[in-house]
Amino acid sequence: MEAWKKGSLLLLLQFWILFAGAIKAKALPYDYTASIEAQYGGGIIKNPELNEGLAGWSTFGNAVIELRNDSNGNKFVVARKRSQSQDGVSHKLYLENNKLYTFSAWVQVSEGKSVVRAVFKTVTGLKRAAVTVAESKCWSMLKGGLTVHTSGPAELFFESNNTSVEVWVDSVSLQPFTHEEWNSHRVEHIQKTKRRVKFRVDSQGKPVANSKIWIKQKVSGKPVGCATNKNIISNVGYQNWFTSRFTHTTFEDEMKWYSNEPSQGKEDYSVSDSMMALMKQHNIAVRGHNIFWDDPQFQPSWVPSLGANDLSAAADKRINSIMNKYKGQVIGWDVVNENLHFNFFESKLGPSASSTFYKTASGIDSSVPLFMNDYNTLEEKGDTASTPAKYLAKLKEIQSGMGGSAKQMGIGLECHFNVPDLPYMRSSLDTLAATKLPIWLTEIDVKSNPDQATFLEQVLREGHDHPGVSGMIIWSAWKPEGCYHMCLTDNNFKNLATGDVVDKLLKEWGMTATLEGQTDAHGFFEASLFHGEYQVKISHPVGAANTSLSQRFKVEPAQEALDQAMLLQVSA
Repeated sequence: MEAWKKGSLLLLLQFWILFAGAIKAKALPYDYTASIEAQYGGGIIKNPELNEGLAGWSTFGNAVIELRNDSNGNKFVVARKRSQSQDGVSHKLYLENNKLYTFSAWVQVSEGKSVVRAVFKTVTGLKRAAVTVAESKCWSMLKGGLTVHTSGPAELFFESNNTSVEVWVDSVSLQPFTHEEWNSHRVEHIQKTKRRVKFRVDSQGKPVANSKIWIKQKVSGKPVGCATNKNIISNVGYQNWFTSRFTHTTFEDEMKWYSNEPSQGKEDYSVSDSMMALMKQHNIAVRGHNIFWDDPQFQPSWVPSLGANDLSAAADKRINSIMNKYKGQVIGWDVVNENLHFNFFESKLGPSASSTFYKTASGIDSSVPLFMNDYNTLEEKGDTASTPAKYLAKLKEIQSGMGGSAKQMGIGLECHFNVPDLPYMRSSLDTLAATKLPIWLTEIDVKSNPDQATFLEQVLREGHDHPGVSGMIIWSAWKPEGCYHMCLTDNNFKNLATGDVVDKLLKEWGMTATLEGQTDAHGFFEASLFHGEYQVKISHPVGAANTSLSQRFKVEPAQEALDQAMLLQVSA
């Protein structure tokens, strides 16, 4: 504790961290979970749980549909005798322009495993809302969402490319929300995570009015960082712009294998070491990105020609080298990058290559999360390689080989957006958050378009306010020739529109702004704070004396009926 006492004055600071309570939302609350019953009572779906037989349901294509009961008396609809992928069961409804629709259903197939999609036939074409891998003898949650930009009649149907299976459907829900309601969900949740922090200042048992108070967040409970690269080492303008904003980063290329070992046996960590030293100087945490990249075109030039035995030895050397070098200096590792879309190591070393790397990584560093990092799980619902269901299947495969270290895994979602579909993004996060593993949005950007800044703000707000997300990194490392997809500044480090959005949100979330105030007549001052670590400074002039104190304190995530009380004292 930094503290100073002049004269005989004794200054006491007390503060209480209290549960802030939820702000009551006027809209229907959003359901972040998955239950066996239809969410929102089915929403605008008629007869969502088939309790009224097939009323409201019809055939799509050439399938035969029928109502069945299971052993517990639960009713569901079955589509059989399917000859085309879209043959199945359907439901007619009306969709409104500019509404956000959250969708859910429970599905099953008659045998084996098959991909099942929920699709809406609208006046502007087909729109996919959700996809999962359905199994036999087990109901699977199909959760997603969509937006439409033209009002009109629509038809929901369920498709599967495997025409040899029956598709079973139950507990269907489609709930519309306005944008105002959608935003109120975020506000409602984020208010639940904040706490009222009440400070009391007194001297010799008497309250001290008009004491000045400054509160500065030092570490966010849900950090927002930005990628950087080697240009920051020698560019003072870049350093000043970056370090004044961000507490977390990812090195764009400098910790990748092709950067650290461009020639076999000749390791070079000089650039990443210089960047790491700079980040330590400014108390900026670093994500370890990445140990391996499963894309064949991003291997060190000497790697593709190696035989299996030599590649295995080289990979073992690589993982031990970088992890032992930066162990204790990073907050997490992207162990295998993009192993849903690519399989370079699996093709050379066998299907369990990724699992082996994660098991080895856990043995080297068990102190931080080990991430599976991939793209299009939130961005593109049409990418069948990386749907939430496919992501979870690969995650489960890797965890099965890790034994007691399975919970060390983390979920890394790259988030390279074109036009974000917010209902799909939120529902996909809901699905992944059910694992209770840390989720990071690791490479957030939006491709250039007239609404780039608006879309970036939407994505950042969805990520920050979702209860399952632990942190976010914006993928905007500066280069004089231009950034990957999105820059935040020009080459003079003046903010672009995207940079203004980031600054606005960092200030709103308390990450860059200092909260100032003063105690009332009873010595009290109250603030509402996000969870994280803070520095509070108190200053009060009493006659010729000027008594001050500075103290760090921590605000834990809000939990119902959990209060904390602390007493800080400055003495001679």
